[in-house]
Amino acid sequence: MNDLFALHYWGSPLFRPHQFITHLFMHSTSSIWHLALNMFTLWMFGTTLENLWGSKRFLIFYIICGIGASLCYMGVLTYENMTLAKYARAFLDDPTFGNFVALDRKFHLDSATESVKGMKDAIAQGNQFAIDMAKIYVKQYVTDYANTTVVGASGAVYGILFAFGYLFPNSIIQLYFFIPVKAKYFVAVIILWEVWAGIQNAPDDNVAHFAHLGGVLFAYLLLRHWSKSNRTDFY
Repeated sequence: MNDLFALHYWGSPLFRPHQFITHLFMHSTSSIWHLALNMFTLWMFGTTLENLWGSKRFLIFYIICGIGASLCYMGVLTYENMTLAKYARAFLDDPTFGNFVALDRKFHLDSATESVKGMKDAIAQGNQFAIDMAKIYVKQYVTDYANTTVVGASGAVYGILFAFGYLFPNSIIQLYFFIPVKAKYFVAVIILWEVWAGIQNAPDDNVAHFAHLGGVLFAYLLLRHWSKSNRTDFY
């Protein structure tokens, strides 16, 4: 299922165009709470938008935001894979300790496996066996990175969240059911958090933050486009 329908990097042999759509209807089984939060957000804010626009326009908006999020994330993946290829080639062509450390710092290789730490120490001592093993590891790491997948509808859901804040900026959201916050501030804080988290690129963070931001971007562009022809429902 993952090989067929999850969204792969376009440079992967497993990439297929239909994955831009199919991955929106999948979710990782490792985070049921994430799925539940997405569905709650979709129901909480999407209901208002569907009542305003009708089911057809709401579905169009949802799918476009999801595809837009995927395109933005694909752009990030392309940059990351090209950067990885550059650092990996530098080490493979000249397998020095410095080149291996540069690759490790950029892509957090030691967060993937503890053996990298020992490998690094052995390379520093000029151990030829460790260098050969590191070459094999780096080649496999490049291949595995290109086959990384993304699933879930978070980008589309973030588009829905942004649209609610855009169209109903002064609506009150009861944060934790007790703290009243205007929608425009609530949405702004969430977007800023996603920007910060995306820039940080923590090694243990498996959330596609730039896909979320891509959903927001396409939501804004679509709302602006629709507002030119319909001033009643759009501001």
